[in-house]
Amino acid sequence: MDNRIDIILKTKGLVSGYGHTTILHGIDIGVPQAALTTVIGPNGAGKSTLFKALFGMLNIHAGSVTLYDEDITYLSPMQKLQHGIAYVPQGRNIFPELTVEHNLEFGGVSLRDLKETRRRMEKVMDQFPILRKRAKAQASTLSGGEQKMLEIGRALLLDPKLLLIDEPSIGLSPILMAEVFNLLLSLRDSGVTILMIEQNAKKALSISDYGIVLQQGRRALDGTASDVLHHPEIAHLFLGGMAKVEGAA
Repeated sequence: MDNRIDIILKTKGLVSGYGHTTILHGIDIGVPQAALTTVIGPNGAGKSTLFKALFGMLNIHAGSVTLYDEDITYLSPMQKLQHGIAYVPQGRNIFPELTVEHNLEFGGVSLRDLKETRRRMEKVMDQFPILRKRAKAQASTLSGGEQKMLEIGRALLLDPKLLLIDEPSIGLSPILMAEVFNLLLSLRDSGVTILMIEQNAKKALSISDYGIVLQQGRRALDGTASDVLHHPEIAHLFLGGMAKVEGAA
């Protein structure tokens, strides 16, 4: 990636996994500030593992993670939140029987200041008018796209420097997927740095600024989203082939 780009988060030689099973084998990546970067790769490439390691949910066996050049490698998820990293995992992660309003309140539990929480909730509902409209409704009554907006809105309550979002379009219709992607672009335009995993690689790269390709727990390629999208070997990667990407670091 171009060294002239402002990088908010870096990993160097990152090694992580589950128990004694290593999934990430020395990953080096940089996440550009105020940009939308999409991580793609075949199933089992280590995409979700990378996000869990970045957020402190998995042990890091070697390497480092820095945020604005501050070492945050071994911080807990709560400490990562306090440093400005928010994580929206794959699937539905709401309290379905609670109201939209109460779901948002849970996002601000670490603030420990009810007035500040309410102020930030108002800001989030300004960004997501549907959440204001449905504030008193049970979260389970929201559409799939609206539930994803609730998850993102809850994450934004902590005013993150970096938003990690895993498979935001999963289970959504093309129309709802477009709504969520437009929302992410709007957040990017407002200055939020976004690192996204997305199964619909072609669509995701078409709206992204940068792309990162993982293969078998290693970085295979990174660069502008356009360069990644049009790289001749990407199809081989997604088909599970072992083809080496020419020029990949």
